[in-house]
Amino acid sequence: MAAALQVLPCWVRAPLRPLLWGGPVARLASSMALAGQARQLFESAVGAVLPGPMLHRALSLDPDGRQLKVRDRSFQLHQNLYLVGFGKAVLGMAAAAEEILGQHIVQGVISVPKGIRAAMEHAGRQEMLLKPHSRIQVFEGAEHNLPDRDALRAALAIRQLAEGLTADDLLLVLISGWGASAAHRADRYQCHGCPPPVPVASLMV
Repeated sequence: MAAALQVLPCWVRAPLRPLLWGGPVARLASSMALAGQARQLFESAVGAVLPGPMLHRALSLDPDGRQLKVRDRSFQLHQNLYLVGFGKAVLGMAAAAEEILGQHIVQGVISVPKGIRAAMEHAGRQEMLLKPHSRIQVFEGAEHNLPDRDALRAALAIRQLAEGLTADDLLLVLISGWGASAAHRADRYQCHGCPPPVPVASLMV
């Protein structure tokens, strides 16, 4: 007890700042700062691969709107651009492509997971949705990542579109995920006995 009474005056005379900000409090503040930095890094990484920014980095139109530029290659546009896609992120990718290319898209077909449009609407991600009168047809299927009749109908619709194209047409293929690329290899959709469309690009997330 006597020892405690001798130490007490020293505590009273000591500055408050080291007492308040040392030890556990400082460690807590440091942890909070690190958590904030980690969140910023995470959000930056996610933002870099969002469909909109990614497509805008890969696709562009020349000022007069007659040529499509895909990275370092250019393609002439004359009502000959078609779009197909499959995978979890393809709905947002197709929406971004539609925003960039506008009326140049003659027709499109995409295959996406069941319920993804409702999920995007519920999350308020309108930029991930196609326009009301879009020329891109959306098939939802493969609930719980399992093949089903809806996914089969989507694959057949994509195949039918691709097989109807000619060497004068351009086909933009959007792929999300390695599983989608393996399940929908380009050679499945080549027309047998007719010239295939010009492969504009296969953009993969």
